[in-house]
Amino acid sequence: MRILLATDAWEPQVNGVVRTLTRVVQELRAMGHDVDVVSPEQFPTFPLPTYPEIKLAIGAYEPVQERFKLFEPEAIHIATEGPIGLAARRICLEWKLPFTTSYHTKFPEYVSARLPLPLAAGYTYMRWFHKPSGRLMVATPTMRDELAKHGFRNLSPWSRGVDTDIFKPRAPGDPDPFEGLARPIFLNVGRVAVEKNIEAFASLDLPGTKVVIGDGPQREELAEKYPEVKFLGAKFGDELGRYFGAADVFCFPSLTDTFGLVILEAMAAGVPVAAFSAPGPVDIIPGSNAGVLAPGQTDGLKEACLACLDLDRVVVRKFAEKFSWRACAEEFFRNLQPYPEPEKTRFWRRLRRLARLRKKAAA
Repeated sequence: MRILLATDAWEPQVNGVVRTLTRVVQELRAMGHDVDVVSPEQFPTFPLPTYPEIKLAIGAYEPVQERFKLFEPEAIHIATEGPIGLAARRICLEWKLPFTTSYHTKFPEYVSARLPLPLAAGYTYMRWFHKPSGRLMVATPTMRDELAKHGFRNLSPWSRGVDTDIFKPRAPGDPDPFEGLARPIFLNVGRVAVEKNIEAFASLDLPGTKVVIGDGPQREELAEKYPEVKFLGAKFGDELGRYFGAADVFCFPSLTDTFGLVILEAMAAGVPVAAFSAPGPVDIIPGSNAGVLAPGQTDGLKEACLACLDLDRVVVRKFAEKFSWRACAEEFFRNLQPYPEPEKTRFWRRLRRLARLRKKAAA
């Protein structure tokens, strides 16, 4: 099948959304599908205010329209709600093409954490954006129920996967990337930004050493405020996997993630996860024997971190092995809303004919 993916989140951005989309595209291509990705690096861009690492496309509508015409997709998925997503959405509505969307980030909470805008305004926009979607894919049952309460419809599950070759337990004799730091090592990995609630981790009174891996707009502020916390910057690939595997506990304080891919990456490394009772952790951790939940969303995280020290790392790893990227891609594919035969053939043939007529008229 020819699948067009429109996304404002793509490499070189480093986050769970990008890792999910890139891996799913790899798996879809390995399954024999033809995937065309429309992403920001193909356009002039400007930095997102308050978050310059994220680039937003300028003038996306007409170029995206041309991509539709050239590729003639049989299924369309719009992954994000930015300029590229808006352009693809507009084209689908104008041409009456079915499409699906996905909910990767708690956008209203993200905006409210950075700007003086009410949550209601964010949810109004998100409902408007996703309403025409044939299926809105969500990562967890908790996120599905939360969005349903906010008036979202056509919700379908789309879970996540983890690379168990990169993220794996540290083998005996392997170098320790935390050598010289007091044990136990309590680790956090991700964007160092206000919506990730990293200060809740940095402020904990824990034995050993707290380590944060990642970059973002709040890094300098938190490093100055919490000098005892080691901020090591962004790490990638096998190097990042080694840091995961050498940690003792992974702490995930975020309240705004829809899943939290780093939770699975830590577990794949055999590292138990402590987290607040928020969407994502509440869908993954209970009953797993691979982590401990704090009782609420404001306290109990320290106790959860300490309790993780008693968990069996072999059991933690086995739990993560249940998640694969192939299963994630297959679920994504099942959720797609392809243009039905023979309508799609007639539609693209008619569009090509109209394009030829316009060229003749112009000549």
